[in-house]
Amino acid sequence: VQLQASGGGLVHPGGSLRLSCTVSRTFTTYAWFRKAPGKEREFVAGRRWSGSTTRYADSVKARFTISRDNANNAITLQMNSLTPEDTAVYYCAASSRGLIWSSMARESEYDYWGQGTLVTVSS
Repeated sequence: VQLQASGGGLVHPGGSLRLSCTVSRTFTTYAWFRKAPGKEREFVAGRRWSGSTTRYADSVKARFTISRDNANNAITLQMNSLTPEDTAVYYCAASSRGLIWSSMARESEYDYWGQGTLVTVSS
């Protein structure tokens, strides 16, 4: 089983980036986490493959969108209005379980992790 994250890079404040997590097979729940320098890894967004449940961290709500890319068997994270505080290594994660909203933010619920992609927001 492989999760391959891509799409990171350097962007100016206010800019946008789209991350993609390609998976080797379909899972039930996906999520994006991030780890900023000097901080612990934190939850960013989660989604059931079916789309029945999504969850966002308060810090990214209304700016980030997690969605499904059927053509490429991937989960994407569209990030808009980026700020320097969004600078981090972003990781995609997957679970075979259909997580409920309250469980989506827990790292321990995810069995598979991608290698991470670096997002740097700087002028």
